Order: sequence, then structure tokens, then C-alpha cells
Amino acid sequence: MHDSDNFKKIFPSFSDELIDEIETNAIHQSYKAGDVIMRTGQYINNTILVTKGQIKIYREGENGGEFFMYYLQPGQACAVSMICATRSQTSQIMAKVVEDVELIMIPLSLMEKWMMKFRSWYEFVLFTYRTRFEEVLEVVDSIAFRAMDERLEFYLKRHAEACSCKDLKLSHQEIATELNTSREVISRLLKKMEQRGLVRLHRNQIELLT
Repeated sequence: MHDSDNFKKIFPSFSDELIDEIETNAIHQSYKAGDVIMRTGQYINNTILVTKGQIKIYREGENGGEFFMYYLQPGQACAVSMICATRSQTSQIMAKVVEDVELIMIPLSLMEKWMMKFRSWYEFVLFTYRTRFEEVLEVVDSIAFRAMDERLEFYLKRHAEACSCKDLKLSHQEIATELNTSREVISRLLKKMEQRGLVRLHRNQIELLT
């Protein structure tokens, strides 16, 4: 259970009344790295708030390929679960734990009630929708208007921003899967980036130099 002061630091926009309501009614869950906590086709009855760790949100293709969309980090919520829960729809995305997470699960009934009762929750939900929509637009722009080398640079920068680090623990195959291309293409493009002084390549790790 999180104390109110700590929770306020993670979700500074929430009113004290909303925090009290969350601590009284919501369910706390923990998951380990590698756990898949949301699958395509699954009905969603809760939305999630992240208080610790990191979750990767992605689409899974019919051939088993993955298409990376964005990360969820402390202080953020899953917009897809919000939309699916309110409309009783199944998930169209996958959610996998990257770093051990602690979550707060908010049942649909509470989420709808809080939209009317708490201005800070209403504004948080709208902000979450808008932020994720903008991120998805960036991904679409990347696919539609950029060559693969530009997409790769965009992909690496997004990962660096998500972890606030320059050392990315990513294999060439993992990147290829998420960008829907071959490992050979990614290895060749990374080698070119290294020659340009943009990255330094290590085993299953890429160091950004810019």
C-alpha cells in the first residue's frame, strides 16, 4: 500500500479526495518482468495506474511479429484499457512487463463514477487519451513517411527517453521484430550508425552517443 505523500508525488495532479478514494477502493497488483498482463482479444474490466516499473504496449501480428507502440511508466495509465473498459470491448493490444511493476487496478464502475465526481480524474483521463493519441500519430508518421534508417533512429530515441538512459539493452533481433524487418537489415543499419558516430554497439546492448 502506498502512503498518500508518496502517491501524491507519483500522481501530482490528483486531488487529496481522489487519492483517498483510490486508497480505499482500488486493488494493488505486482508483476514480474516478462509477464504479459494484457492480451489481444481479452475483455478488460479494469484500468491500470502504474506506480513502479515499466510496461511495453505493442500490437501482435498474425505471424507473431510485434509492433512497438509506447511504454507505460510511473504516473501513467493505460489509455487502451480505459477505452476498452468503458465500451466493454476486447483489447486490441498486448502489454508486457519490462521492469517489475506495481499497479493499481481501478474497476470500471469506479472509473465512470470518478469521471463525474472528481475533476482531477476527469482531466487525467483526457490528458492520458491525448498523450497516447499523439504518440500513436508519431508512430504512424514514422511508418508512413520515413525510411527504415530514420525509423530505427526514431525507435532508439524513444527507448532512450523511456528509460532516461543511453545504454539500451536491445538485441538486433528484438528491434527487427518490433520494426517488422529482418535482423540483417537492422544489423547493417546499426553498423552504419556506428560508423557515423551515433551509437556504439555491444553484445545485446546499444549505447547512444548523441
